[in-house]
Amino acid sequence: MVWRHTRKGVASWLRRRWNGSPVVVVGAEDEDYLLTADDIDSSLVFMYTPVTEEGTKGEPQYAMTDFVKAAPPSVSNVRILGDAVEGNTIKGIGEYFGGKEGPSKFKWMREDKETGNFVVVSSGASEYTLTKNDIGHRLAFVYIPANFEGQEGKSVSVMSEIVKKAPPKVTNLMIVGDVREGSKLTVSCTVVGGTEGSCRVQWFKTSYSMFENENSMEAISSSKLAKTFRVPLAAVGYYIVVKFTPVASDGETVNQLYLISDKVVDSLPPSLNFLSVSGDYCEGEMLTATYGYIGGQEGRSLYNWYLHDTEGAAGVLIAKACGLLQCLITKDYIGKLISFECTPVRDDGIVGELRTFLAAVQVRSGSPRLLYLKIIGDGVEGTTLHAEKKYWGGEEGNSVYQWLQISPIGTVSEIKGATHASYEVSSNDIGFLVSVSCEPIRSDGTHGPTVISEHIGPIIPGPPCCQSLELFGSMTEGCRISFAVSYSGGEKGCCVHEWFRLMENGRKEKLSCDDFLDLTLEDVGRFIELAYTPVRKDGLRGSRKSVISTAISAANPKGIELVIPDCRQDMEVVPQKSYYGGKEGNGEYVWYRTRVRPYEADLVEISSFSKDFFIVGKNVSYTPTIEDVDSYLVLRWVPTRDDGHQGSYVVAVSTNPVMAEHPIVANVRIKDMGTGTFVGEGLYYGGYEGSSMYSWYRQTTEGTNLLIPGATSINYKATDHDYNCRLVLGYTPVRSDSIVGELVMSEASNIVLPALPIVEMLYFNGKEIEGETITAVEVPPQTEDQQHVWRNYKKEIKYQWFYSTRTEEKICFELLPLQQSCSYRVRYEDIGCCLKCECVVIDVFGRSSEIASAVTSPILPGMPRIAKLEIEGRGFHTNLYAVRGTYNGGKEGKSKIQWLRSMVGSPDLISIPGEIGRMYEANVDDVGYRLVAVYTPIREDGVEGEPASASTDPIAVEPDVLREVKEKLEIGSVKFEALIDKDKKVPGAGNLERRILEVNRKRIKVVKPGSKTSFPATEIRGTYAPPFHVELFRNDQHRFKIVVDSAEEVDLMVQTRHMRDVIVLVIRGLAQRYNSTSLNSLLKVEN
Repeated sequence: MVWRHTRKGVASWLRRRWNGSPVVVVGAEDEDYLLTADDIDSSLVFMYTPVTEEGTKGEPQYAMTDFVKAAPPSVSNVRILGDAVEGNTIKGIGEYFGGKEGPSKFKWMREDKETGNFVVVSSGASEYTLTKNDIGHRLAFVYIPANFEGQEGKSVSVMSEIVKKAPPKVTNLMIVGDVREGSKLTVSCTVVGGTEGSCRVQWFKTSYSMFENENSMEAISSSKLAKTFRVPLAAVGYYIVVKFTPVASDGETVNQLYLISDKVVDSLPPSLNFLSVSGDYCEGEMLTATYGYIGGQEGRSLYNWYLHDTEGAAGVLIAKACGLLQCLITKDYIGKLISFECTPVRDDGIVGELRTFLAAVQVRSGSPRLLYLKIIGDGVEGTTLHAEKKYWGGEEGNSVYQWLQISPIGTVSEIKGATHASYEVSSNDIGFLVSVSCEPIRSDGTHGPTVISEHIGPIIPGPPCCQSLELFGSMTEGCRISFAVSYSGGEKGCCVHEWFRLMENGRKEKLSCDDFLDLTLEDVGRFIELAYTPVRKDGLRGSRKSVISTAISAANPKGIELVIPDCRQDMEVVPQKSYYGGKEGNGEYVWYRTRVRPYEADLVEISSFSKDFFIVGKNVSYTPTIEDVDSYLVLRWVPTRDDGHQGSYVVAVSTNPVMAEHPIVANVRIKDMGTGTFVGEGLYYGGYEGSSMYSWYRQTTEGTNLLIPGATSINYKATDHDYNCRLVLGYTPVRSDSIVGELVMSEASNIVLPALPIVEMLYFNGKEIEGETITAVEVPPQTEDQQHVWRNYKKEIKYQWFYSTRTEEKICFELLPLQQSCSYRVRYEDIGCCLKCECVVIDVFGRSSEIASAVTSPILPGMPRIAKLEIEGRGFHTNLYAVRGTYNGGKEGKSKIQWLRSMVGSPDLISIPGEIGRMYEANVDDVGYRLVAVYTPIREDGVEGEPASASTDPIAVEPDVLREVKEKLEIGSVKFEALIDKDKKVPGAGNLERRILEVNRKRIKVVKPGSKTSFPATEIRGTYAPPFHVELFRNDQHRFKIVVDSAEEVDLMVQTRHMRDVIVLVIRGLAQRYNSTSLNSLLKVEN
């Protein structure tokens, strides 16, 4: 539809049902409009409002159409979806046009190839499933469109392609049966388009759960018609794949289908189907176990052989047969039952049920016999022969031996008493042969055949030999020892004997070849060896034989001589002594000091004298000390052998008293005692010290030593003159007998400086609360020295602040780098933390005192307050205003903000309801007023602070609005176009009606405009006299309410906020005479 006009204006289209109000067609704002299906059964309304080039709107004009009707039903783009193959479902579709579609009709018709006629095969449905009757024919789809009223349009048809025959199709292919070793599997499926009995099946195994290609599979059967298959052992652990080849009725094969089993083939549980043991249960025989295994691939099955005392008794494992299928019977198994246990184990570690085979008979013993018998040894006089045999036949008992002597003529005689397994050849056997016989006897008394060994001999004489060799005599230092010997081996000749001393290093020292030996000190603690070599009369020497004595013991210890040489202070004294009685050990030595030299007769019982004798040492040597000077030394010596045996003590006394050394002093040094006090020290030597002399020197920076007058004591107190200098001590040793030594000077001391300033205590002044300033105050000690140091030598005090951080284990302090003064202003970040201040005092010499510190208690939040409160905004009634301020006092909670209006020149405040946020959007109600924001700070724990307020300058009208309002006020009579919502219960664009608002200097009225069927009507009329007023809606910038009195009021709506503000300001400007404040003065409009 097209609306024709000659001037530019505002166009809009509305749609109206026969029983409803017009509804704006969204987006239809042009003169041209294309009808849609939504417009059927509706009347279209075209509203046109002319607008001048200056923007002044005229009266809107309306035009209305008849009710729109639907177009005749039709269909286009009819087509068939789907392949023309037997068994497929094809669908006919088309694009309908002509109102709302109703019960359109569909037909499917098959073409007769001979006649060309069509036969209906289906009607009423747009889908059709092709059957074998359709093969080789074409199908026609007929679409007859119909609208909702049942009116039918022109039918449209379309032809399909020739229907093809479907290849054999297999569905529901499944593997039926338990996928397990030895199980029977069957293929189940539905074959369409072929013969199921002619289809071929082949079975494969694969390691993959998804089919890739036939190369990844291994065939485990040939392709055949049979649909059943028994799972072989080789398929265990693999997936079973069946290849199904469908065959059409004409024998043609199509694509094969593959199906993989859901899981791999499980093997049967490992088990044994039989178990047996073969062999003779007799000693020396070999038993062999056999069994039959089923259940997958056999792994390392377990074999064990056991011995049982009785049939029901527990078995004892035969360790050497573990893991073997054979077991050799030994004599230990005699009289016991043998069992064999087999535990089948699959190659994947699965263990089957254990089976046991128990023999029915006990193991028997073999008949006793000797496997061999022979003599070990040489046929020589004096040697020992041994009968060696190997017994077999159960547990051996007391077998019988008999040694035999065979004469040169062959006479055999038993050797009397020779009935043991060993025999020592005697001289009676010389020239004879010797053999041994043995009769084996089992432990139960069963006798076996007697066996005689091969003979040895004839026996020859033995070499000369020493049968026994013994020592006689006391093995003690100073005694004589001898020996006794027993000879064998023919007639004795000139035998040889030698005495040796065995040294500690293993060396032998030859002593003599006599028949005796006298023991000396050198033999003490050592061993004496006698070596004896037997010699036969014909000169043949036998084996050398030796005997070793016990360790030679020493004689009783004894001191022969003891002398003390001259003694001098600090010189070691070593006595001259002589010892006898074995090897000397650690003797007992006791040194005594006495002022009077004792007589030798008094030394007999020295241990009983304690008044005049003082023990000074207990070592073999002694170094006299200063206490020994002018005294005599006495030594008591108890000689002791190295084995701890003691002899009688010996006493000696020095000839002269101990002499003293010349007085000297060493290691002279100065010790700083602190607080300016120094003490001289030195090591005096040379008798007893007398009144030694001291002198103190002050060493300047040039190294010059200046004597300090009056400083002659070992102690020295530094004065202010000594500071920054060094001190030197002079020490002159003087012995108690006034002998004077040489002056010794000490090393210069460190530079003398006064004591370091000390901070006795550090405390804080001020409240430990956020926002407050705390000051660290140091307290020096009240001693005279520290007061002197603080007055004269303090240079500066440095401070450093820290704040605490808490870890899992302890509280740590972090540095505040910029806080280095004595005062600190507590911050918000410090709340809950402890503050620490460290101070160091630096003196004029650049030294620093020890760090003094103090820690606050946890910082508390301050009282909530707001500072620097201000309102930001441009000052016009259309602007957004925001309140800004700096909050202090802990973490801010839900602080309160209230916006108010204040009349210029009046202290009264007018609350703006609902405006409690930080942002405020002004409106025309605020024109001429100051905006006031009252901010009440509230901490997160609910504590309130003192409220603070800020205000703006009087709010002015936005310039564009001001210019338009001025123009309309100058005219004095203005009309505005507005909308009214008549049905407030159902808000919406379709309920708005147009109204004309007419205002002039005397009155105001709202007029409903006329139409083709009605005349204009005035709905509200009134003057500006109270209670007339205009209200705004803060939640809707397009609405306002005009209240004439309690009975007459109207809600109006305009398109923009700008228009609403202009209308309200114009009305208030015209009604100014009834207001206490002239709006024209705010607008700067002259009356």
